[in-house]
Amino acid sequence: MTEAKVVLQRGLYYDEFEVGTTYLHRPGRTVTEADNVLFTTLTMNTQSLHLDAAWSAGQPFGQRLVNSMFTLSTLVGSSVAQLTQGTIVANLGFTEVAFPHPLYHGDTMYSESLVTGKRLSSSRPGQGIISLAHTARNQDGVVVARANRSVMVWSEESAP
Repeated sequence: MTEAKVVLQRGLYYDEFEVGTTYLHRPGRTVTEADNVLFTTLTMNTQSLHLDAAWSAGQPFGQRLVNSMFTLSTLVGSSVAQLTQGTIVANLGFTEVAFPHPLYHGDTMYSESLVTGKRLSSSRPGQGIISLAHTARNQDGVVVARANRSVMVWSEESAP
């Protein structure tokens, strides 16, 4: 009898990241009104633009907008299973976060990450820093969010 193969789902170790590679994170995520209201209230964001349909109808976009922090969180979160699940040491930070187009209730968000750089840590042996350019698009391909992110990950030989 053959022993069953076991596969552990994980992200990538430092050694597996290649600069210039783009990862498409699937499936997409259709954002609902409930997602937006729950996230907005959980984070104590009382902005009427996310909560008040009547008020938002009189604003330039004519409707409520999905909270941009939900958009950013979902953008990054969608990359975890493919890139950093179980291989992350720490999220180091974000730069150049932008929301060039609103995300609305009912939109489906598709995310991707481009590896823009990598280097071994000078202070933490066995770990490396990966630079990622995250992009989110709606169902029509319109960019709704961008963020550059630095994350520290384990090298395979040093991982606990």
